[in-house]
Amino acid sequence: MKVLAVEDDPVARAVLVRTLRKLGHEVITVSDGLSALDHLASDPVRVIVSDWVMPGLDGLELCRRVRARLGSDYVYFILLSGKSPSEENQREAIEAGVDDFLRKPLDSQEIWMRLHVAERILRFATQVRQLEAFLPICGYCKKIRDDKNYWQKIESYINARTGTDFSHSICPDCYTRVVLPELQSLGIDPTTAEASTPPPPPRPCPHVRRTA
Repeated sequence: MKVLAVEDDPVARAVLVRTLRKLGHEVITVSDGLSALDHLASDPVRVIVSDWVMPGLDGLELCRRVRARLGSDYVYFILLSGKSPSEENQREAIEAGVDDFLRKPLDSQEIWMRLHVAERILRFATQVRQLEAFLPICGYCKKIRDDKNYWQKIESYINARTGTDFSHSICPDCYTRVVLPELQSLGIDPTTAEASTPPPPPRPCPHVRRTA
């Protein structure tokens, strides 16, 4: 992932950059919160690892301003601090919009775990944003195009992302518009057909059913 590292101390910044690169991430570095905001305006990085105490714009205020941006993709914010993780400062960080809180000196295993979680959450956030915004759907077969440019049935698309299963039935509109004319064209009495097992619809309308 591309990570924006915000740290005013040159030694701590060098340690942070070396650790992140060793974990396989692309790192962009700035020395203060204002520079971080300027960078985000031109390069929308999805992960920020920032020191708390910095001159000018500190880590908490940087996080508040990141959260205040409208219409932007979600940014996962990890705050670093030499302060002990007390209940008070952790609450302060959470209220500012911080996702995770790590204490200095930096532990490579801990930040690896946090960034692994960040990557998973950002992937889900992107999928939800796509579902909420716009889904390319074929006007004929109703298949959906995913983010890898593959076309698949809407049932498969939603099941893969939410775990939702589908049962199939016939809505009243489709029964009147599609099923009845087909029964009549075959010379079948709809009343008799309803009393027995109804024929499968040619284009069923899915009704979502959440499995336990």
